[in-house]
Amino acid sequence: MDLALQQTDRIRPVATQLTTEEEAIATARALARRFAESASDRDVDRLLPHHELEALSQSGLLSITVPSEYGGLDVSNAVLAEVTAILAEADGSIGQIPQNHFYILEALRTDGSEEQKKFFFGRALAGDRFGNALSERGTKTVGHYNTRISRDGLGYRINGSKYYSTGVVFADWITVFALDEEDRLTMSFLPRGTEGIEIIDDWDGFGQRTTGSGTTILHNVYARADAVVFHHKGFERPTTIGSVGQIIHAGIDLGIARAAFAETVEFVKTKSRPWMDSGVEHASDDPLTIAKIGQIAIRLEAATAVVERAGQKVDVAQIDPSEANVVSATLAVAAAKVLTTEIALEASNTLFELAGTSSVRVGLNLDRHWRNARTHTLHDPVRWKYHVVGNYHLNDVTPPKNGAL
Repeated sequence: MDLALQQTDRIRPVATQLTTEEEAIATARALARRFAESASDRDVDRLLPHHELEALSQSGLLSITVPSEYGGLDVSNAVLAEVTAILAEADGSIGQIPQNHFYILEALRTDGSEEQKKFFFGRALAGDRFGNALSERGTKTVGHYNTRISRDGLGYRINGSKYYSTGVVFADWITVFALDEEDRLTMSFLPRGTEGIEIIDDWDGFGQRTTGSGTTILHNVYARADAVVFHHKGFERPTTIGSVGQIIHAGIDLGIARAAFAETVEFVKTKSRPWMDSGVEHASDDPLTIAKIGQIAIRLEAATAVVERAGQKVDVAQIDPSEANVVSATLAVAAAKVLTTEIALEASNTLFELAGTSSVRVGLNLDRHWRNARTHTLHDPVRWKYHVVGNYHLNDVTPPKNGAL
């Protein structure tokens, strides 16, 4: 497979090879300290984090889920979620960008051919980034697609338009999801610069402003046969594709919640005034404020624990993808996504409740945490996760097999 020869202006040094989970966590923390320094400025001016993504590529973190038999670290899913949370706490957008990258690697692990795994896992180990061209506007639901892939000689042609293409602006590989002639979902790996691909940086959401989630237009794009994975197979049997994707989303929300909580504590300690009837000298001595801080801290701890437990169940299901193990992982990850969604929104709201009126000054840009939380938590609505969990326990209905669970 010589697809790498098609890549344009993407030459970089080979990425660092991380050897332990502890090293992965430490690396994420070191990067997070750097990313946090300019996160607010990037949000205000919508400065895309190209340099930061290059640093992420070089760090080796983008290959931590590559299976050990292909030279990767193959971290536990709890560690994957924690690495995500660490990055998202520093910058919510940067924390989200690799989500599709890791989802794609999990889909490759599940349904790729041996040749595809060797090649694309190798590219991940080298530091390449995989971006998605998945979601579309104007379809009946988010699970429907108008983008089509059809046979053309030894390969395929792809036509369509994608929106919410998270991370595609920074990607070395554009991973396109399209339906074939039999309405089966496929996943095609296209090198950046492939003729017929147009990437438009038009994402204008009020939160997660620098994720590069723009439009991808595909005009008669050629895809080699050996670059196409039949993604539908991953949802015809029990797999962990959805669980891996969702636990990363939970990690993003957890990181945003931590960032909001840290800002709250700092502001209340150093800037907030106590309420006039409180009878205390400092806002940090107000018993109602203290109790609310304790409440958020406890819920953050609970969400962190549930994410870790869910990650362990996903690990088990990856090793033994039986129906029972996959269902157990799905339900645990759904619970984690619910709790992290709720704490992200609560923590970012509480920031202003406790910090007071002065905290809403535009120059402080503290509202980015709420904007990021509100925007990202719209992924895969949690009301349906409550339904899936309840329906399983009450009516023995197995959770649907899709990328949102």
